[in-house]
Amino acid sequence: MTPGPQRLPLPPEEAWSDEQHQAAQRIVSGPRGELYGPFVPLMHSPEFMTRLQLVGEHLRFGKALDDDLFELTILIVARHWDQGFEWGFHRPLANRAGVPEAVVEDVAQCRRPSGGRPGLAEVWDAVHTLLHRGSLTDELYDRLSGLGPKAIVELVGTVGYYTTLALMMNVARTPPPDGAPALPPLGGRAAVRGGEPGSAR
Repeated sequence: MTPGPQRLPLPPEEAWSDEQHQAAQRIVSGPRGELYGPFVPLMHSPEFMTRLQLVGEHLRFGKALDDDLFELTILIVARHWDQGFEWGFHRPLANRAGVPEAVVEDVAQCRRPSGGRPGLAEVWDAVHTLLHRGSLTDELYDRLSGLGPKAIVELVGTVGYYTTLALMMNVARTPPPDGAPALPPLGGRAAVRGGEPGSAR
């Protein structure tokens, strides 16, 4: 995210349109419980926010993916887009979901996970490839087949949804949550990001 003053701040509540009030109420009355992070800039387009957040609500709270695979996917997306809010918000959730700290540290440095259960490395390979190539090879797709078709669809959807939020927050320069873990600096970005997903095996 490029440094600088925050963009697209939350408009004063007294200036909200009816559509903005309705969109905010959908967020606050749902499982998230408050308006924060990406939904601040999205309030400038309330209908888009409502439609988008319903996708996210399903992916996060009604998902087919195991919690650890879901949270790992988000951390990989956050690292790829250098998105501090996404990383800071979801790193504790990843820890609580059972993603080992060593795996989180690997993702923080764009490394293929070297520990944890086998599915974590497979998700890394798939998400890394989707972010860099926009598709999956037959070999990668076959390795995901044990998840089932619904989970594969939602894995791809999770990459797309959190990429949308990451880009939105990067443009808005959304600050990380107060007291959240910082996204660490990345060394050797070009070399790491240019590698093949299985090259760290």
